[in-house]
Amino acid sequence: MNKSLLSASLVALALVAPVAHAHEAGDILIRAGAITVNPKADSGSVKVDQGPLAGTNLGGKATMSSDTQLGLNFAYMFTSHWGIELLAATPFEHDVKLKNTALGAANGKLGTLKHLPPTLSVVYYPLDSKSAFQPYVGAGINYTWIYDEHVGSRAEQAGFSNFKAENSWGWAAQIGADYMITDKWMINGQIRYIDISTKATVDNNALAAGTRAKVNVDVDPMVYMVGIGYKF
Repeated sequence: MNKSLLSASLVALALVAPVAHAHEAGDILIRAGAITVNPKADSGSVKVDQGPLAGTNLGGKATMSSDTQLGLNFAYMFTSHWGIELLAATPFEHDVKLKNTALGAANGKLGTLKHLPPTLSVVYYPLDSKSAFQPYVGAGINYTWIYDEHVGSRAEQAGFSNFKAENSWGWAAQIGADYMITDKWMINGQIRYIDISTKATVDNNALAAGTRAKVNVDVDPMVYMVGIGYKF
């Protein structure tokens, strides 16, 4: 074999040979991108649970809007296949609406709330560490901190006040994938299901003094994130 043919063969081999892009034990991964929380918001009916009208079923249901924020992932690889990951984000804000209740004034936008949903998961990467494409699955636990609840102006005019929602513990599951552009930089996409349940309450003294209504909401959002990452 002449030298030119040998050189061409080596170049071709280098182009098709797999490169050890993937994650190894001790790697730290940081990812950032757009993250969307899309609540399913399956709720029970709205009920009066305090005051002279206690026990009254107002019917209807509660819904929540979607929101997109900056998502952050921090992961540590114990081995080339197993790691632990923390999901964080800038605060999400959702409109809370009531539909089809017995009180016409209660329908429409009740108010807004913000939340932070830190989620800690164990993740598993099944493919060989030489693959640049690295799909993974994960499962873990979520704590959703709900704060800064506000009654909307229309609802306030109808007598509503003191809107509150409880924090939530729940489980979470995800699928995702990294594609290594270089040994350090990656593109990432992920989809999660998070078990979030809350009880929301709101006062309305216009109905009767001391009246408080409640609704139990299974938020249970699907969470989508697309971004880039860097490996240390």
